[in-house]
Amino acid sequence: MAAEVLVVEDEPDIRNLIVLHLSREGFRCRTAKSGPEALREARAATPDLVILDLMLPDLDGLEVCRRLRSDAATRQIAQSRRNGGQKRTKH
Repeated sequence: MAAEVLVVEDEPDIRNLIVLHLSREGFRCRTAKSGPEALREARAATPDLVILDLMLPDLDGLEVCRRLRSDAATRQIAQSRRNGGQKRTKH
């Protein structure tokens, strides 16, 4: 079964491009356009991975990460993020 990715991006062109490339590689994708929508989607059906824009309207990406990590139902979602030149991955 293909891994499911939740792509959270408010810019439609960027969101569609990410989904296009992930789909070509065999991933199943769902999308959200805002932080609150991302939280609803993640709680409705937990994805394997969330690709998250940090500059979202209404609720920024860092706060979405914090809320996903603090919720027992979603804390096991893999996260990968970059801060400066360093890459961190958490499971």
